[in-house]
This record gives sequence, structure tokens and C-alpha cells, in this order.
Amino acid sequence: MMNKFFLIFIAAVALLPILPTPEFWITLANYIGLYSIVALGLVLLTGVGGLTSFGQAAFVGLGAYATAYLSTQFGLSPWLGLLVGIVITAGAAFFIGAITMRLSGHFLPLGTIAWGLSLFYLFGNLEFLGKYDGISGIPPISIFDLTLNTGREMYGLIWLVVILAVVAIQNLLNSRPGRAIRALKGGGVMAEAMGVNTAWMKIVIFVMAAVLACISGWLYAHMQRAVNPTPFGLNAGIEYLFMAVVGGAGHVWGAILGATLLTLLKDQLQVVLPKLLGANGNFEVIVFGVMLVVLLQYARDGLWPFVRKWLPQKRQVSAPESADALPMRSKHAAGETVLQIDKARKEFGGLVAVNNISFDVKAGEIMGLIGPNGAGKSTMFNLVTGVLPLTSGEVRFRVGNQLQRIDGLPSRSIVRHGIARTFQHVKLMPTMTVLENVAIGAHLRGTYNDVNGIGASIARWNRKEEQVLLFEAKKQLERVGLGNMLYEEAGSLALGQQRILEIARALCCDPTLLLLDEPAAGLRYKEKQALADLLRKLRAEGMSILLVEHDMDFVMNLTDRLVVMEFGTKIAEGVPTEVQEDEAVLEAYLGGIE
Repeated sequence: MMNKFFLIFIAAVALLPILPTPEFWITLANYIGLYSIVALGLVLLTGVGGLTSFGQAAFVGLGAYATAYLSTQFGLSPWLGLLVGIVITAGAAFFIGAITMRLSGHFLPLGTIAWGLSLFYLFGNLEFLGKYDGISGIPPISIFDLTLNTGREMYGLIWLVVILAVVAIQNLLNSRPGRAIRALKGGGVMAEAMGVNTAWMKIVIFVMAAVLACISGWLYAHMQRAVNPTPFGLNAGIEYLFMAVVGGAGHVWGAILGATLLTLLKDQLQVVLPKLLGANGNFEVIVFGVMLVVLLQYARDGLWPFVRKWLPQKRQVSAPESADALPMRSKHAAGETVLQIDKARKEFGGLVAVNNISFDVKAGEIMGLIGPNGAGKSTMFNLVTGVLPLTSGEVRFRVGNQLQRIDGLPSRSIVRHGIARTFQHVKLMPTMTVLENVAIGAHLRGTYNDVNGIGASIARWNRKEEQVLLFEAKKQLERVGLGNMLYEEAGSLALGQQRILEIARALCCDPTLLLLDEPAAGLRYKEKQALADLLRKLRAEGMSILLVEHDMDFVMNLTDRLVVMEFGTKIAEGVPTEVQEDEAVLEAYLGGIE
């Protein structure tokens, strides 16, 4: 967190109602705070998690209507109304999220529009909610003997919620589950391979964003003392998303910046545009649309990155100098079969990508999987790690003293058994530091799970765990020769260094079998030598390694055995010297391997 900026921000917020500030300014500040709370949820959901939602205004409505109905019809405390509203909203969001978060591409935003409109029309058609006239006579919030009757009195509570939301989201994002959430935007394949339950994480952030919107609705209802469906429709949902995007959807402080700019701009445009055009109407929406198009052309990350350049910054996540060592799983006994591929077959329609292939990987050996481009090597990796399902055949992995079938298991379950991997096309989070990228690999090695870890991260109860995980990431980076780049953005590294980063991330999973997909691609000669030395050291420690590689000198000098594939079929298997002389291999490589 930027400590100095944060303190200045709190001081400015605290001073505003104390100074002789006009009531209109206080009213605007209250609305900015209410909008900021919703936009903060959208930063978590859309900017960080990559899940676009146009329906957050409907969740604002759930919070507002829940407290309005309970406080006017039954005389219940607004605080009980808040609790009931959160329960209803969280339940509705969980149900809606379980359905819509499975959607991808343009189907997801369309789905959010659908349920947003559904809730809006539900508010307007239910008799007990007053239909489109809504509910009036909502009582004010009381805190002990203090009753918040006016906007100036509500101001403190609204901005206290904003500050708490900022702290909570920043604490979450700078933690183990936070790194998993940020990895969602990369598509999820890498996150699942590191043990993240991406479907669950999507629902979690969807529910969190909905609860923040609900709290904003609760504050709105007791500030306005009346509610009707109008502020909870699709237009409001679009405006909330505008605020997050304009400020910077990937930045926590961008939510407040966006809410501030759009609220102030909207207020001025509603006065100026009718005078200029000589007619009344929501002309500000046109200006917002044009502004968004320009912003997406020239500042896709929003305006906050430009502001941040002028602010003092402090590193948010750093590794400790020392920490407790994480427990490590025992390596398999030398010579044991660790991985067994039995007649594995993968068909894509009429195309056979892997054709009934069988081979074993022994404990403490390096096996190479080689062949021309399109031979099916990476597909085989994806079959072993659960990214793709088998059409037929079996994949077994040694768990304890037995070989168990792992085909049919998701990636996150397979890595739990001790199989870690890198990717043919590097998969990392370019804006996260090298340290944080590697720490994702230790996701399953924390003491908190994906359920209780969220609350622990928000409350900072997991600080000891974080130190241990970050120290492990630092140790693995030093092991692979990237110890001097801990705090560089991963996207700034050369391709070869990014591949080494992926190996460090895989080692953070504490695997007994390491799958490396073209690890030497992009490396210079000395870097390849260093990588070969590292892999030999891992082998000496009992690690089993299966690698795909096109650099034949690298492969021949490193591997114990080779499997050669061509057009999805195994054409040879044996030690490197035998494979080099195999006629089928020579023919497949159009001239041989030297």
C-alpha cells in the first residue's frame, strides 16, 4: 500500500465535513462514496478477475430493498436489515454466479445483463415492494445514541465503508488467494495447473462484488429514506462499469478515481448540455460513451496509472530474509515406475492427435519426448496433466506405493498428487512481479484452503503463511538463477528468462514428476548449460523429469531415455544413442539427428 498517499487520503476525507463545506458538496461526496463501493467490487470482479458484469446495480437494489422493507413493514433495526440484505444478496449471487460464471467471451456480459434486468423488473412488479412507486419512510441509521439524519451525518459512515473496502481488497489481492484471483485473467489453464479451483474463485469474487454493492444499497436507502427501481436498472449498471474502467479497472484506487470523475462530470453535464442543446435529456450518456471509446484507444488501463506515477510508492509484496521451511513430499525410490501411459489416445473430431501411445517414466530419470512439429507432444503433456481428457487409454501415477489412475482428474487434483508442469507457450501474469508469479506455484502448500483463506487474507491472519510461501518462491528463484529479479515485472523478462521463471513456479509445487515443455527455447548457450546442470541436480535429488524439446544437442546430452513421436504415433523408444541410429527416427527428421 502507498502509506503516505493513504494517510493523506484519510486526512482529506476526515476534514471535508469538519470544514465549512457546502451541503451540496457533501451530497456529491456521499454519492461518490456509494458509487466507489460498487466500483471497488467491479475492480475485483472485472479488472482483476477478468469477468465483465453489467448487473451490479441489481445487487445494489437487493441491499436497498431488503433494509427498506424490513425497517418499514416490521420496524426492524437497519443493522438487521443490512445483515438480511447481505445474506439474501450473497445467496442470490452464489446461485447466479454458479450459472453465469461458467460462461465465457461475450456470453458472460450478456448473461449479467439478463439477470440484471430480471431483478430490476422484479423490483418494479412486486406488490409488497410498492411496484414502481417503491418504498418511502425508511428510518435513519442509528449508532448507539447517534442518529444519522442528514447527509453530513451519513458522510462518515459511507467513507468509513469505502476505506475498509479498500483495505480489505488490497489485503486480499496481496495474498495467496489474491494471486490465484489475479491468475484468472490469464485464462485459468495455468492457475488450474498450479492447483487453483478457478470455478470456485470466480464465484467467490462474484459474491464479494455483489456484497459490496448490497452494502452500498443499504447506505443509499437510509440516506435517501426512500427507494424505487429507477437507480437499480441497466443504465446504472453500465455507469458503475464505466467508473471502474475510466479510473482503472485493474487498480483499487482507480475505482475511487473513476467514481469521482464520472460523478462530478455527470453533475456538470446535466447542467451544461441542456443549455447548449436547448433540450432536456440524458445527453451525458452520449459523452460518457465517446469518452469510453477514446479511453479504450489511448488508455486501456484507465487513468489511475497516470496518477500513480506522481505518487510515492512502496513495494506491496516482498520476500522475507528467512522463514520456516515448507514440508516436502518424499521422492520415489530409484527405479520405480512413476508415470505409466497405457495406450493413450486423443481424437479431435476425425483427427487423431495421440494414437495409442504407451511408455513409462521411472523415478530419478530424465525422459525426453521428441518429434517434429505437430507430432502430438504437447497434447500428450495436456493429457497427463488433465488439461485435455483422454479419448481412450489410461494414465497412472504413483501415489504412495501404488500406481493410481489420474486420467479424468482435473489439473488442480493432479498437481496435488505431485505432478507440476511448464507450458509450450509461456503462461504468466505479466504485470505481477517475478516473485508473485512463482509464489502461485505454492498455492496448495498453504495452511489455509480456498474457503477459509479468503477471510484470513482480508483480516491479515495469514501473515505468517504468506512469509513462508514468499520465502519458498524466493528460494526457488535463486535456485534457477533469477534471484536478482524478484521484484521485476514478469512481462519485462526475456522469453528465455520467462521459461526459467515457469520452472521455478513448477518447483514451488513440490513435485516428484516435473513436465517441461520446450524449456530451452529462447535460451542462450550458457543459459542452456545452466538449465542442464539444474535438471541433473534435480535428477540426483530423486526428481523424475519428462521434457519436450527441439534442441537435439541439449536432449541427447541430458536425457536417460527418449520417446520419439510422429503424427501422434510412437515410432521409437530407447536410450539416446540407440534412438539416434533408428531409421524411422532419421526419416522423420528428414536427414537425421546429429
